[in-house]
Amino acid sequence: MTKNTGQSIATLSARIQSGTLDPVALAEETLDAIAGYEDGSVFVALTRERALEEAEAASRRVRDGRSIGILDGIPVAWKDLFDLEGLATTAGSKVLASAAPATRDAAVVEAMKAAGMAAVGRVNMSEFAFSGLGINPHYGTPHNPASKDVARLPGGSSSGSGVAVAAGIVPVSIGTDTGGSVRIPAAFNGIVGYKATRGRYDMRGVFPLAGSLDSLGPLCRTVQDAVWIDAAMRGRTASEVVRGTVRGLSLVVPETVVFDDIEDGVASAFEQALERLAQAGAKIRRQAFPVFPEIFQLAAKNGALVTAEAYAVHAARLAGPEAAGMDPRVVVRTRLGEKITAAGYIEILQTRERLMAEFAADIGAGELIVSPTVPHVAPPIAPLIEDDALFFKTNGQTLRNPWIGNFLDWCAVSIPCGTGDAGMPVGFQIAALPHEDLSLLSAALAAEEVIRDRHSR
Repeated sequence: MTKNTGQSIATLSARIQSGTLDPVALAEETLDAIAGYEDGSVFVALTRERALEEAEAASRRVRDGRSIGILDGIPVAWKDLFDLEGLATTAGSKVLASAAPATRDAAVVEAMKAAGMAAVGRVNMSEFAFSGLGINPHYGTPHNPASKDVARLPGGSSSGSGVAVAAGIVPVSIGTDTGGSVRIPAAFNGIVGYKATRGRYDMRGVFPLAGSLDSLGPLCRTVQDAVWIDAAMRGRTASEVVRGTVRGLSLVVPETVVFDDIEDGVASAFEQALERLAQAGAKIRRQAFPVFPEIFQLAAKNGALVTAEAYAVHAARLAGPEAAGMDPRVVVRTRLGEKITAAGYIEILQTRERLMAEFAADIGAGELIVSPTVPHVAPPIAPLIEDDALFFKTNGQTLRNPWIGNFLDWCAVSIPCGTGDAGMPVGFQIAALPHEDLSLLSAALAAEEVIRDRHSR
């Protein structure tokens, strides 16, 4: 790690704005860090010329005393689902490698450029975003930098985003989250991941997985960084988020589903963080939520919502020669959507609306939902590549907790809270009802330092 990589946006911004760090030097250092990183599967494309042009523009503004804000000159990496002008958007798949280049940036890419950020490249992901593990047979599987024993999963589908930030290569990478794809890599890699309410950001130019579930969000080093990125992604020059206080914070811990088959180390790290919050004055209670198992019963009856909509995106591709060039496991999961009937799909949507309303009525005003982000730490990669049954079982377990939030359209933040088995990071999820993003981020800002394991700090 070089002298400027591995730092938060806040730290880098302070140095840029004070004139002690030149954005061009930072961009060059970041590009060198990407090129020199031993795991070549993290990035799938570099945008060197663009990054240096954007950094030079930021440098001129700062020198001239007309910086456009705290993100001016900060490097950013993009998941391979976001259109970048002049590049084909390959979505982690070889079958799109020869697709026509994008004629313009995705809307959120334009917004981040307008905030002064320098796009350094595209990061790897699960093919077509259809896995929570991060394994990619085409471009390689990024290794979790927190692992000290064997090569472990990065988490998916925003695998490269999680590793690029955790390894200290970039301060932020923008991912997507349809069933946990921001929060899972954040939890596995020991960083912060924020999944916004679906629809909070403009989705133009983002390759879809399931439109009823797709959301976006940053993976970064701190909640404060996420707050600033959230504002920029919405085209705001400043955030409306006000830092809250832990004292009096109302938290509810679900007793249903989220602790099933949990690893002891994950449960211990979560409960210790919960105790720290209680000691700091948070009000905590526990409650069973019958809505949670009903979500999974609905999927067992009719098929999963994500599968139905993913099949609609890829039906023509699966019927043609391109299917042979896709990850066979992605093909198997996506083809399950063909079996979902129109009546079943409508029932899923209607039941979803009912369950969202029932859950909202079942928690107190202003309460936030807290749980382990994932019930286990990042598993070793090798056994999952070799064993299909283990892959699908592990994928289901990994997606389970975050998927509840996607189905109920929550916004959520995953914050590191300690370590579990093999010294691997554990994530603590704070979630809120749809469109309560400002309240969520306010609480997360206040609670972050309490949640983080003090011994690791």
